[in-house]
Amino acid sequence: MRLIWFSGVLAAALLAGLAVWLWPLDPGVVALQLTFTPRAFGEIIHRWPAEHLARYRSHLPWDGLLLASYGLFGWAVVRRGTLFAGHGRWKRALATWTMPLAALCDAIEDGLHAWLTEVPRFGLPEVYALSGGMALCKWLLLIAFGLQVLAAVWRKQA
Repeated sequence: MRLIWFSGVLAAALLAGLAVWLWPLDPGVVALQLTFTPRAFGEIIHRWPAEHLARYRSHLPWDGLLLASYGLFGWAVVRRGTLFAGHGRWKRALATWTMPLAALCDAIEDGLHAWLTEVPRFGLPEVYALSGGMALCKWLLLIAFGLQVLAAVWRKQA
């Protein structure tokens, strides 16, 4: 249980801190994450003043800690907690790897964003599509884990 609490509190603290740090960015980070073309990505980056782009880039190492902590949290909730104890092997395996896979997608997205925001690289539409795809997968996996937890809670109470 200590691992669940530690990783969960760490993830929540990092999420809160990064949300405050990135709050001034307009459009926000999620808008940048869900771009799939060089043009859409560039439209957001060019609306930010230089200090906002620097702020965004400076958050990436901290986001690495966040994704590691939420990936560990999701894994630990399923493997070390009791919420998913009554689930079948496949449901439990799916739930076990949902958050770590989201974290992997987030890490790929972060790496691509670090590279794409370093200098303009508009001639690589596939890279922007991959970046947006990784972000979309991350968000879908995070939502899927939330739904799995809600279903497990509902099942436990039924």
